Amino acid sequence: MSIPILAVERRWYCPNCTTVDVTRRADVHQQMHTCPGLRGLTAPLLEVGTAAKVVAHEREDYIGSEIVQLDPNGRPVMAVETVRDEGNDLVVFAPTAGASVRMN
Repeated sequence: MSIPILAVERRWYCPNCTTVDVTRRADVHQQMHTCPGLRGLTAPLLEVGTAAKVVAHEREDYIGSEIVQLDPNGRPVMAVETVRDEGNDLVVFAPTAGASVRMN
């Protein structure tokens, strides 16, 4: 016997660009997109009716030889933050590890 799972329709928008989306899923999820309003960074969409802003934060520390997320202008970005009245969420772009092999 199969039991139908009722999918909930959710409508999404971006406060920084014109992107809109609709999902029909039963699980808890977050929609992400490549946002032209945030210089092409991966940013979350907000559910319609949510009052919030989404901002990008540049890295302010020394980068050195780390492999970091760059925006199209070559500026290092450390996070995209969703700011709401009751709190905030972060998408953090952690540096990528690198390795090399040296033969003696």
